[in-house]
Amino acid sequence: MTNLSGHATPHFAPAQVRLGITIMRALTVIAALLLMPSVARADPPKLAVFDFELIDTSLPGEFYGSKPEEARLVRISEQLRKELTDSGRFQVLDIAPVRNAARHANLQACGGCDLKLAEQLGAELEITGMVQKVSNLIINLNIYLRDVKTGNMIAAASADMRGNTDEAWTRTMSYLIRNRLLAPNYGRRE
Repeated sequence: MTNLSGHATPHFAPAQVRLGITIMRALTVIAALLLMPSVARADPPKLAVFDFELIDTSLPGEFYGSKPEEARLVRISEQLRKELTDSGRFQVLDIAPVRNAARHANLQACGGCDLKLAEQLGAELEITGMVQKVSNLIINLNIYLRDVKTGNMIAAASADMRGNTDEAWTRTMSYLIRNRLLAPNYGRRE
């Protein structure tokens, strides 16, 4: 018999060594990937959210004015700004520099003045909105999201509310934010 112990190593030994090296390489790559900072996301789009406007064709509005509704408009405008900011999906801009001009214009029918005001702020997107009050029982809240550069409508959201209370207005706005503006793929064309 021939003694082979001093000659070559068995053919399966290098495979074990290579397998160990391959596992070590894989673990090193995984560790490097985990330690790398995550891929930087693009900044969220800059958004101008204008104060909501009121169209009050109700009989009480005709006789007594719309003081409670005007206060609610301020609240829902701020609610929308806060919830969109908190979502992290938008960089909501301060509209203070153009607020006075916006208040003196009917943003729904001014021939694109809303887009010009949003452009002055450096916004990429803009939201205008209105509440239409027919009576204390029939009120409609509308939100319009537009691309500032093109003027194209990206999304429109509308909801009816029954009852003219702070709670009804707040809940309606929450519904539109949650189920329309922040809903996955809402307003995206495919």
